Amino acid sequence: MGMMFPEIRAEVADLHKHLIQWGLVVWTAGNVSARVPGEDLLVIKPSGVTYDQLTAESMVVADLDGKLVEGDHNPSSDTEAHAYVYRHMPEVNGVVHTHSPYATAWAALGEDIPCAITAMADEFGDDIPIGPFALIGSDAIGRGIVETLAGRRSTAVLMAQHGPFTIGKSAKAAVKSAVMCEDIARTLHLARQMGPLKRLPQTDIDKLYDRYQNVYGQTKQGSR
Repeated sequence: MGMMFPEIRAEVADLHKHLIQWGLVVWTAGNVSARVPGEDLLVIKPSGVTYDQLTAESMVVADLDGKLVEGDHNPSSDTEAHAYVYRHMPEVNGVVHTHSPYATAWAALGEDIPCAITAMADEFGDDIPIGPFALIGSDAIGRGIVETLAGRRSTAVLMAQHGPFTIGKSAKAAVKSAVMCEDIARTLHLARQMGPLKRLPQTDIDKLYDRYQNVYGQTKQGSR
C-alpha cells in the first residue's frame, strides 16, 4: 500500500527548504505543516530529523489531536500546537514555526512588533503580537496562538521566550508569513537602534493592507 497523501507530503518537504534558504532555522529546529483537505489530518515534519534528510517519505501524517496516523518517525514536538490551530481556525491550512533570530529576539523581550513600515502594513495589516509563554509538548502553545490572533489580521505571533508561529490559507502562505516576519523584525530592530519607532496611523495601515491584499500583483483590477 502506498503512502498517504504523497503530493501534500512532497509539498511540505519542499517548503522546508525555504526555512533554510531564508535563514529562519538551524539544525533540526522549526517545522512546516499543512492541513489535509477534507480530512481531520495534517502533514508535518518529523521530530529531530535534519533538513538535508527531509523527503516526502519522511513527512508524517497526524490527526487533529496530534496523534501519529502514518509515518516512520515521531511527529514534530509542536504537532499538538499545530493540530489545535487547525481545530479552532478552520480558515487556516498551513502553520509554520521557526526560531528565526530577530523575531525570536522580540519574543525574548516579550514585545509586540509595531506596524511601523509599509511592508508590514501590506503583509500583516497589524502589529505582530506577543503571545503567552507556554511549554512545548502539549496543545498549550496552540491555545496561545489562537487566543492571541483572534480578531487580528496578523498571520504571525511571537510566543513569549520561544519564537514566531505563522499561519496561512495554505502552507506556502504560512511560509511567506514566516519569511516576512523575520525581515520586518530585523528592519525594525535596526531602526530602533537609531531612535524610537513610530507606528503608522491606523487609517494608512488599513489602506495599505487593502491595496496589497486586493489590488497588488497580477489581479484583474477591472473586475473589482
